[in-house]
Amino acid sequence: MPAEARAAGSTYSHLRTAKKAKEDEFYTQLSDIEKELRHYRKHFKGKVVYCNCDDPRVSNFFHYFSHNFEKLGLKRLIATCYKNQSVDLFSQNDADQAVWLEYEGDKDGDRLPGRDEIEVRPLAGDGDFRSAESVELLKQADIVVTNPPFSLFREYVGQLLEHDKKFLILGNQNAVTYQEIFPLLRDDKMWLGYQNGQMEFQVPDHYEPRATRYWEDETGQKWRSFGNMCWFTNLDISKRHEDLLLYKTYDPEQYPAYDNYDAIEVAKTVDIPMDYDGVMGVPITFLHKYSADQFDIVGIAKAPLGEPSKIYPKQTQISATGAKSTVSKLNDGPAMKVDSPPTDKTYYEVDGELYIQLFARVLIQRKDAAS
Repeated sequence: MPAEARAAGSTYSHLRTAKKAKEDEFYTQLSDIEKELRHYRKHFKGKVVYCNCDDPRVSNFFHYFSHNFEKLGLKRLIATCYKNQSVDLFSQNDADQAVWLEYEGDKDGDRLPGRDEIEVRPLAGDGDFRSAESVELLKQADIVVTNPPFSLFREYVGQLLEHDKKFLILGNQNAVTYQEIFPLLRDDKMWLGYQNGQMEFQVPDHYEPRATRYWEDETGQKWRSFGNMCWFTNLDISKRHEDLLLYKTYDPEQYPAYDNYDAIEVAKTVDIPMDYDGVMGVPITFLHKYSADQFDIVGIAKAPLGEPSKIYPKQTQISATGAKSTVSKLNDGPAMKVDSPPTDKTYYEVDGELYIQLFARVLIQRKDAAS
C-alpha cells in the first residue's frame, strides 16, 4: 500500500504484481518527519496518536512517536500494520497476519520503547485503514499522523473528516485541485504545513526503474523523489497567521485580466499587488504561503471546480510545432486573449480570436478589500 502501509489492494498476489498494483508504497524519511513535526509539539500533549498506514519495522512515523513519547507528553500510540508486512515484528508473527500495536510509554526507565512495552496484537482482517477494526481504532485517536496511499487520498481524508479527527498527513500537491479537497482548503478546514516541495522516499524492490527521479543507493535500496509533496493538516499552526509581505502596486499592463474568469493574472506569489481590491488568480503554490488572516480563497480557475464567466465553443488548438486539432481544452482553466500567436507555445483559435491557456489558478482576494 502507500506510504507506510498497503491499504489499496485486496489480495497479496495483487499487491506483489507491480504491473497490476498501483505504486503506492513510499516510505518517509525520518528527517522529513522530524523537520515537520517540530512545529506541532504543543498539539500532542495528553493525546492519542494513530498511525494507521504504518509497518513499525520500516515506518519512521512509529519510530518518531515511540522514541519521543515522553518528550511530546503522549497518552498513547497506536499503529496498524497491513498483512504481509508483519513478518517477525516483535515476535514470530505469520507473514499473512495483520497486527496492531499499542505503546503507552516507558516502563523501565530507559526512555526507549522495549519489546515488552509494545503490545502486538493480531487483527482478524487485513489491516486496511477502511476496515471495521481499523475504524474502531481510529475512533479512539485524537490525532492521525501518517503518509496515506496517494491513490486513495480523497477517500482517506474523507474518512478523517467523517470521524472529526485532527491530522497531519503527506500528499501530492496536485491534490489541492481535487473536487473533494479544494473546498476544504477554501473553507479553512484544512491547510498546508511547513516543509512542502522536494522529498525522497524509499520504495520496495519490486518497483520498476524509471528514467527520472529514481535511483539505487550503494546498498541496493531503491529510491524515488517527488518535487511536489505537501503536508496537509487541520492543526492550527503559526504559519497560517503570518502575513505575506506585499510590495508591488497594481498596474493593468502588468496584471492582465482573464477572458473567462473575473480576476487578474498574478504569475508569481511574490508579485501579488498590495493595492488591488478585486479577485486575483495565483499559482497553486500560493497555498504554501497562504495566511487565513490576510486573504480569502474565493475559488479556483480549473474545471470542473471553477465557474467561468464564459464557455468557449469547439476551438482549434495549434501546437508549438504548428499541428492543428479540434479540442475543447480551453474550457479546462483560465484563458487569456492574445493579439498574435505566441512563439513556441500552444495556443487556441476561436472565431478568429487567439487565446492561451494557463495552469490552474487559486482565486484569492485581500481580506481587507473583501470587507
